[in-house]
Amino acid sequence: MNKVMELDQVMGKVHDGMSIMFGGFCGVGAPLTCIQKIAESGVKDLTVMAVVATYPGGHFDLAPLFANKQIKKFICSHVGTSPEAVQALKTGDLEIEFFPQGSWIEKVRAGGAGLGGVLVRTGLHTMVEEGKEKITIDGIEYLIEKPLHADMAFIKGYRADKWGNVEYRYTAINSNPTIATAADFTVAEVNEIVEVGDIDPQRVGTPAVFVKAIIQGNTFKEHKAVYHDIWASTGQLK
Repeated sequence: MNKVMELDQVMGKVHDGMSIMFGGFCGVGAPLTCIQKIAESGVKDLTVMAVVATYPGGHFDLAPLFANKQIKKFICSHVGTSPEAVQALKTGDLEIEFFPQGSWIEKVRAGGAGLGGVLVRTGLHTMVEEGKEKITIDGIEYLIEKPLHADMAFIKGYRADKWGNVEYRYTAINSNPTIATAADFTVAEVNEIVEVGDIDPQRVGTPAVFVKAIIQGNTFKEHKAVYHDIWASTGQLK
C-alpha cells in the first residue's frame, strides 16, 4: 500500500509517443519537479493535455517541453500564454486541439468517470462543431464531446499520505482533482509526505484509489520561493 516512489522509478514508465495529462493552471498547482525531469529525459512525440500552455510569458512549467519539441500534440483550451508553444505551432512542430475551457474539463471528468461523453451547447454552429455528432433533447440541440483519457497524469498536491490520499492547498485544487481520475497511472507530486491518518479525511481532495505513485517535490518553503521569484520577475509582486 506504500505508494511513495523515487522520481527516477516513475520516469521509467514514461516513453515516446504516450499521452500525458498535467494538472495546474498557468503554472499554479503544476507538478514542476516532474515536468523538469520529463524535459531532461528527452522523451518525444508526446500527446499532452493541460488546461493552458504555460505561465503567461512562458519560461516556466510546461515551457521546456514545447521548447524541446517533445510535444507532438497539445489538447487544451488556451495556448497564447506560451511563446514556446506558439513558435512550435508556427514551425509546424506542434498540433493543437482546442476546446472551450468548460468543455475541456468536462471531457476529462467524463474520461475519469467512464462516461461515453458529455453534452454541451458551447460551440454550436461554429467551427467547434465540425466533425462532431449532435443530438437533440427536448427540442434543444447539443454537441457530443467525447471523453479525454491519458496513459499517465501528473498532478500537484500539498500533502499526501503513503497510501496516496492527497490534500490540496488553495488554488492548486484547480484542475488537479479531475485530472487525477482520468489516467491509467496517476503520479502525485507533493510538498510533504505524511503517515496514514495525518490528513483529516475531510481535507482529502483526491482519494488514494486514483493515485499510483507519490513523489516528493519541493518542500513548501522551496515551493513558495519558486513562485515568489517567478511572480517578482514578471511584475506580479513588488
